[in-house]
Amino acid sequence: MRAKSNVIVPAGVTLGALGVLGFSYSLPATRLAVAGLDPWFVAFGRALVAGVLAIAYLALSRAPRPSATQIRRLVVVAAGIVIGFPLFTSLALTTQTSAHGAVVIAVLPMSTAIWAVLRASERPPLAFWLASGAGLLAVLAFVATGGGLSGSLSLADVYLLVAVVLCGLGYAEGGALSRELGGARTVCWALVVSLPVTIPVSLYTADFSRANGVVWFSFAYVSLISMFLGFFAWYAGLAAGGVAKIGQIQLAQPVLTLLWSALVLSEPVGWQALATAAVVLVCVVLTQRSRVPSGPKLSDPPAILDPCRSKSRASDAR
Repeated sequence: MRAKSNVIVPAGVTLGALGVLGFSYSLPATRLAVAGLDPWFVAFGRALVAGVLAIAYLALSRAPRPSATQIRRLVVVAAGIVIGFPLFTSLALTTQTSAHGAVVIAVLPMSTAIWAVLRASERPPLAFWLASGAGLLAVLAFVATGGGLSGSLSLADVYLLVAVVLCGLGYAEGGALSRELGGARTVCWALVVSLPVTIPVSLYTADFSRANGVVWFSFAYVSLISMFLGFFAWYAGLAAGGVAKIGQIQLAQPVLTLLWSALVLSEPVGWQALATAAVVLVCVVLTQRSRVPSGPKLSDPPAILDPCRSKSRASDAR
């Protein structure tokens, strides 16, 4: 029986992998969306659409209002994932390819792990950092030799670096807060507290004169998946498995993004993708096998699995 249990994939890993799969198409979709829409509208408009859906979800699930302390933490989450990352990636992808963006996305797992130490009170061991660093180096080597990295540091690269730092903060703070609110409610409340900013900016930057069907489909994807449903799985996974540990699943995201870029945008990706994917898979397995001390985990099922439980930890002030 023990041997059988060892092959069961933990819920945190499964949910985290689903989130990464959804996020992996975000850069190509953003690249297509900003071709016909203002990058500020792409960033704030998708948060507005997701915010309306969040209000409906919270009402249907009868979610209790967060405490004052939790609201302050939700502002941090919103600054990272609702405003910071979408805005700076949208600005960057007006002049750069999604394949180039994958270079900086490769740094995101490390950024998330560092913020997990600073904000989520997690203490990964040396083995974890070695495996994470090896995976990061493998991905960076792949995108550099595969054509994803070219030229010197540009303004777009600065935008992407800022996006990664803010996104890592949003992931770490949101993952820790999801232990209290649940994954779905954390992202929903973050979207709601952002509405006073996302509504006016979206209205001011709305210009649909150059938008076509591809642009609208791409905008719909970043609104429904990248900004909403993807976080249901992602934050639930971070809460269940630990921010630093589950965050390393993102090592697979740059490879997936480059594959999407090749399939959808016809950006060239060579055979090295398979070799890199194998190295990344080994590194992810090693990070998941390491013992990562963390804060208290969810004792109840993640909100994505039980979205209508009557009371959550949201009513408990920290």
